[in-house]
Amino acid sequence: MSGSRPAARRGRDRRAELLPAPRGRERFAPRDAPAVAVAGGGIAGLAAATLLAERGARVTLYEREESLGGRLAGRPTRLGDGSVVTMSRGFHAFFRQYYNLRGLLRRTDPGLDRLRPLPDYPLWHSGGLRDSFARVPRTPPFSALGFAALSPTFGWRDLAALDVRAALPLLDVRVPEVYERFDHISATAFLEGVRFPPAAHHLAFEVFSRSFFADPGELSAAELLLMFHIYFLGSAEGLLFDVPTEPFPQALWEPLGDYLQRLGTDIRTGAPVRGVHPEGAAGVTVRTDSAMDRYDALVLALDPGALRDLVAASPGLGAPQWRADIASVTTAPPFLVSRLWLDRPVRADRPGFLGTSGYGGLDNVSVLDRYEGEAARWAARSGGSVVELHAYALAEDARPESVRNRLMESLGRVYPETRAARIVDARHEWRSDCPFFPVGSHARRPPVRTSHPRVVLAGDAIRCDLPVALMERAATTGFLAAGVLLANWGVRGQTLWTVPRSGRSRALRALSGAGAR
Repeated sequence: MSGSRPAARRGRDRRAELLPAPRGRERFAPRDAPAVAVAGGGIAGLAAATLLAERGARVTLYEREESLGGRLAGRPTRLGDGSVVTMSRGFHAFFRQYYNLRGLLRRTDPGLDRLRPLPDYPLWHSGGLRDSFARVPRTPPFSALGFAALSPTFGWRDLAALDVRAALPLLDVRVPEVYERFDHISATAFLEGVRFPPAAHHLAFEVFSRSFFADPGELSAAELLLMFHIYFLGSAEGLLFDVPTEPFPQALWEPLGDYLQRLGTDIRTGAPVRGVHPEGAAGVTVRTDSAMDRYDALVLALDPGALRDLVAASPGLGAPQWRADIASVTTAPPFLVSRLWLDRPVRADRPGFLGTSGYGGLDNVSVLDRYEGEAARWAARSGGSVVELHAYALAEDARPESVRNRLMESLGRVYPETRAARIVDARHEWRSDCPFFPVGSHARRPPVRTSHPRVVLAGDAIRCDLPVALMERAATTGFLAAGVLLANWGVRGQTLWTVPRSGRSRALRALSGAGAR
């Protein structure tokens, strides 16, 4: 994907890079359309299936759960008051840098009208410090300077104590070079080396690190630097974000599922793939609980645990070293999402989302009725509120009930008015299926291509040599995986966008390079 050029479209960072798709014919003729299976109905699988179906491939999408969306799926549940609501895995921020994810959503929502902006990304520490990104300039380097000037976690003495030389790599983050230089140390060790003030470390950077569902003491510093580039110094999109106006299924995945079916996609939910049997250049056979079906190609868009299990159950798939690398892909520690339907409202000035630190493991608080239609309608009927609590990177031996109780106590500290509230109902999600990027793990992270020409990988655990992360990495690798298969058949893939693949400023890049010498 060479020949990138700056963005010209109004509303996108003017330094965003366009990555044209390799040339090829527009789509398959009906008589030569290949049959392609996609295992996994999350963001990565949906992106791959969408591109393949749009190009005329005969796509079958397998999803083990009963609904699409992967870790952003949802299911109906009936509350004690008789209300039918949607429970999901919890809050996700749709940042403006997520160009390829937004491109996927535009298939059914061209104006992105089913997303709405939240006015701020506030951060609170239990010691009383509070940060906000609402007034921070968006354009680097003024974004970093503005944050330091406005944040109470940075004093003049703190700024004077910074090790500027150690911080210079932040000015010119490149992929994959950032992994070659910093994958061997932890995010915490890097910040300590830079001598960031402890308050800023705990309030801002720890909140960001834990968005990877990991303790910053174990997270690769390369991932932290990449995140800093994507959201802060490499992009003028800023740190504000959008959220869906309705629960994930209704706002995002049901419309996209309908779109895929109109393109002829066979969507099979409740149908986990149990085994894959390669047949050389002839393709692959996919085994489910009820059938063995042959396809010309296969996209594996699974979470880390499911990918490990499937490869282990498919002894003929891949070379020994590749199989060993798949087996080494690790899963982040458990996390808890607790959604509470309360009998009274939280204070009117409470934000829709709040990042927290120092509150007994509580990582963030969302007030869903501030932005989600379904929650707002329930709150209007009941006079109450819908509040969601997240706790990441929990101990493997942590007891869910104890963690839930601790989060409730912490909520009372953050929003004292909730102490008197009665819980009308509650739902809890205890999960451990997110990718983990510990120190030294990048070299073994599997890329999109495999040793089999007709089998490709996609997902947020998959290596991608572009500055993308989280949901955007899932969408981008989904499009890339489909593009690899399409290129083999001489069909055009997907044009992609990304934040700049190096530091934005020539002067800052030169400064960073001088510091490295």
